[in-house]
Amino acid sequence: MNLPNILTLSRVPLMFAVVGLMYSDAPWANNAAFWLFIAAALTDWLDGKIARDRGIVSDFGRFMDAVIDKVMVIGLMIALVNDKANFLGHDIVAMVLLLCILCREFAISGLRMALAMQGQIVEADAGGKVKTFAQLNAIGWLIGARMLEQGHPGVFTGEGQDWVQGVRIIGIGLFVLSAVLTITSGYAYFRRHGHVLFK
Repeated sequence: MNLPNILTLSRVPLMFAVVGLMYSDAPWANNAAFWLFIAAALTDWLDGKIARDRGIVSDFGRFMDAVIDKVMVIGLMIALVNDKANFLGHDIVAMVLLLCILCREFAISGLRMALAMQGQIVEADAGGKVKTFAQLNAIGWLIGARMLEQGHPGVFTGEGQDWVQGVRIIGIGLFVLSAVLTITSGYAYFRRHGHVLFK
C-alpha cells in the first residue's frame, strides 16, 4: 500500500463524504461538498503523477484507479440525479443518461475482469480519460451551482441568479456530453478487446 494506491482508495470515502454533505442541511455543507470534491478529483491526477515519478506503477494501481473513478463518478451522479433541488432539470432524461452511463461502466468493468483473468491489465485509453475528465467536470460544475445557490442564500440574486443558472447549464451540457463520450468510448473499448469474451 504505497502512497499512490492510498490516494486512489481515498476517493471512495471522499465520495461518501461529498454525498453526505450534499444531503446535509448545514449552511456550510454545500461549500464543503464542492471543495471536498475538488480535493477528491485532484487525487485522480496526483496518484498517477506520484506513481510515475517514483517508478512505483503497479498492476493493482492501474486496475483500481479505473475502478475507483467509476465508483466515485457514479455515486456522485446518482446523488445529483436524485437531488431534491432538481439541478439536472428533466428527471426522466437525466435518469436515462445515468442508466446509459451505469450500463457502460459495468460492462467495461466486466470486460476488464475477463482481461485480468487472462493476465492482461489494460489502462484507460485516451477516449476513457477524456470521458472521465468530462464526467468530473460535469459533477464539479453542478456541485458548484448548488454551492452558489444553496451555500450563499441571498447573495446571488437578480443578475447574480442568472450567473448561477449559467453555471448550472454548463454542468448539464457537460453531463450530456459525458454520457455521449461514455457510450462512444465504451463501444471503442469493446471493439478492441471484446474478442476475449468469445474465447
